Amino acid sequence: MSDTIYEIPLKKINGEEANLEQYKGKVLLIVNTASKCGFTPQFEGLEKLYKRYVDKGLVILGFPSNQFLHQDPGSNDEISEFCSLNYGVTFPMFGKIDVNGPDTHPLYATLKKSAKGLLGSEKVKWNFTKFLVNKEGQVVKRFPPTTEPSKLAPIIEELLAS
Repeated sequence: MSDTIYEIPLKKINGEEANLEQYKGKVLLIVNTASKCGFTPQFEGLEKLYKRYVDKGLVILGFPSNQFLHQDPGSNDEISEFCSLNYGVTFPMFGKIDVNGPDTHPLYATLKKSAKGLLGSEKVKWNFTKFLVNKEGQVVKRFPPTTEPSKLAPIIEELLAS
């Protein structure tokens, strides 16, 4: 396990190797996404948040996962095209990952350990669970899938100002 979230190896949705190093000093909103979920329309709200705050230091990072009722069965290319065509997503998207279970991606293992869910559970309950990370790379809070992206604006503004 890496010392910080910035060093964890990732793959961008186009297959390129990556990590979060380029986002040091930014406020991050990390979201596990799905294309065929009741919460999928949240892509629109996430994109609005991103456009509103990207110039102030917010980066939204999308991580598709097919672990919840197989609601993101497509390839990374199909997911990328879907997000772009249907929701105009311009925030960074990464390759499909597991957020729970034996193959949990190391980024999600770190996020879940840092911000437990309901009743202290580390498990991600569903698509569009959101993790807010401060400029120092520390997980500040976990939000359930039912939290609309627009509701995060006040806490994002607070973190951007600090």
